[in-house]
Amino acid sequence: MLIQLAITALLAALLPLAMVWVSGDADKYRKLVWVTLFLTFDLIMFGAFTRLTDSGLGCPDWPGCYGHANPLQAHADISAAEAAMPSGPVTVIKAWIEMIHRYLAMCVGVLIIALVVIAWRKWLQSGRKAMKFAPIFPSVLLAFVCLQGAFGAWTVTMKLQPAIVTIHLLLGMTLLALLTWFAARQSDRPPLPQSAAALSRPAAIAMVLLAIQIALGGWVSTNYATLACQDFPLCQGALFPEMDFANGFTLWRNLGMTSTGEYLPAHALTAIHWTHRIFAFAVIAFIVWVARTAIKIDGLRKTARWLLIVVTLQFATGSLTVFLEFPLALAVVHNGGAALLTFLLATLNYKIRTAGKTVLN
Repeated sequence: MLIQLAITALLAALLPLAMVWVSGDADKYRKLVWVTLFLTFDLIMFGAFTRLTDSGLGCPDWPGCYGHANPLQAHADISAAEAAMPSGPVTVIKAWIEMIHRYLAMCVGVLIIALVVIAWRKWLQSGRKAMKFAPIFPSVLLAFVCLQGAFGAWTVTMKLQPAIVTIHLLLGMTLLALLTWFAARQSDRPPLPQSAAALSRPAAIAMVLLAIQIALGGWVSTNYATLACQDFPLCQGALFPEMDFANGFTLWRNLGMTSTGEYLPAHALTAIHWTHRIFAFAVIAFIVWVARTAIKIDGLRKTARWLLIVVTLQFATGSLTVFLEFPLALAVVHNGGAALLTFLLATLNYKIRTAGKTVLN
């Protein structure tokens, strides 16, 4: 099975690698970094689709599916599980969704391994002088993607334990941010005025606030609290509805249960949803302020404009998710908006941090 999975991963990575190889781009290493970044964004989007369709346990073992490399080989086991529980976590469709998610993750892993191998080879060939190929950063990316894979495995083996699923989401977003930083290092850009450095701390704070909001959003999703408040801007007709923060934010507990093994009360779900919603206003306000400040600085204007556009769309999709009672496509787009904000803020932070400095490309 492991050999079959390895072959599948290599075949999945073959297409993007071939596209980079035959491209007319003179800097194919830079191209490969950006392709890996793009596929990581796709992986996050498909991961959201997997989570929101309740497909996380479509194959209840790891890394294969009932001990096989693909759902076709495990069809008998999957069909038996689906027949025993038609609305349960295991169905043919959910199994394919889960395994495609794993294949895409393996593809990203292979591409990062390729980045590491190329970096080490080029760096050693240059006598350790070609800083563009300094292998430390891609090696860190490889270690990070292995950690992400471990949490992906625990997500399945620990039966969607909310804390593990939320950490898995955060690690995915962090990997996206790291790849964004790495891709920015590979690309030429015009110099920024030294005054841009004044935004260094606010931009970093915006990144931290976004990470907290993504964690809260992940906690809403993994606890199935999306519709705990079905009106907006109020929640259950009140600004401060009845809430159970103690059970809602007990971090280590089984899905749908309190720490004592009882069913999670509805007021706990309300507390989870309400906290994510209220904190969103603070995060949006701060990001808008950072973007409006950055838009006045040459070299940051384009990134700042995109930040304003995406944060507006993110607010709209979050609100409509409640109004329209959680349509799947809109929920996936909302997750994608969080990933786009991560990309844009990581780009903004990179540009600001390197303002007035010589960038090694």
